[in-house]
Amino acid sequence: MQQTEDAAAALSIPGGMSWIAGGVFHMGSDSHYPEERPARLVRVGGFWMDNCTVTNAQFARFVGATGYKTIAERPLDPALYPDAIPGMLVPGALVFHMTSGPVDTRDYRNWWRYVPGACWHQPEGEGSSITGLEAHPVVHVAFEDAEAYAAWAGKSLPTEAEWERAARGGLEGKEFVWGDEFTPNGRHMANTWQGPFPWRNLANDPRLGDGFAGTAPVGSYPANGFGLFDMVGNVWEWTTDWYLASAQQDTVKSCCVPENPRGRPPEASYDPAMPKCRIPRKVVKGGSFLCAPSYCRRYRPAARQPQMVDSAMSHIGFRCIIRESKQMQENT
Repeated sequence: MQQTEDAAAALSIPGGMSWIAGGVFHMGSDSHYPEERPARLVRVGGFWMDNCTVTNAQFARFVGATGYKTIAERPLDPALYPDAIPGMLVPGALVFHMTSGPVDTRDYRNWWRYVPGACWHQPEGEGSSITGLEAHPVVHVAFEDAEAYAAWAGKSLPTEAEWERAARGGLEGKEFVWGDEFTPNGRHMANTWQGPFPWRNLANDPRLGDGFAGTAPVGSYPANGFGLFDMVGNVWEWTTDWYLASAQQDTVKSCCVPENPRGRPPEASYDPAMPKCRIPRKVVKGGSFLCAPSYCRRYRPAARQPQMVDSAMSHIGFRCIIRESKQMQENT
């Protein structure tokens, strides 16, 4: 491992990225949500990772250079949404709306609304903008949009295993990316929800809040042990793995440690609760500013969630990686 690190150090460091040495680590958790089980040993190769999630300013440069249109800005195919209300088959995205009081948290429709015109540069819909939010993570990006940016930047999106290896920051078996205490010495370490979700946000409470009712500028909280910011909280992040309900289905039962395992196949990721909808789902990681102890304790490195690849939502972003190059391998 040290040889790999030395070889990486001998090469030019990509701007705004940190080196994550390859190795074996414990992935998943047996102590929280069922989809995180089992905790198991996994091996990944070395890679560079963006220190921060891609920002609005960075995504704007990509769009300016390429003229790219995100999925949220394109016409919808009615065949993909057989149960949709015809009047809603217009470009747009899902936007979070805080409720006026307690609601059934088993039904996400209570706080998510499909807003025509909502997209990465109009995050709340027509008339809104990202002015003043240039340093915030870009949101309303579907998986295809994240991949397009990564390709333009000469990078890739991480697998779930790579993402989790990086998020742990070298802390083996810890609940959070900084340790086992959620708010050590009363300090908020990530942008999450304070108060009863989704109707009361105490973000601006001087005693209890973290100061951010929505997304925060990237890098607003301490970096993990690998120098990566916001690996939990702020926004969920896309990975390239197709979602499987249990990690056990993708675990190799042998004496060998699996190498960068990936969920498969795409068809296995369809949502069984929506049999008419044949849109595959990827794994997203890290939780967001909407995660709360009373509702969603997924601001942890082991946590995972399925997301349809066409989803554009106000709490999903991404960051990129550059995998260990042939030159690095030849120098080790």
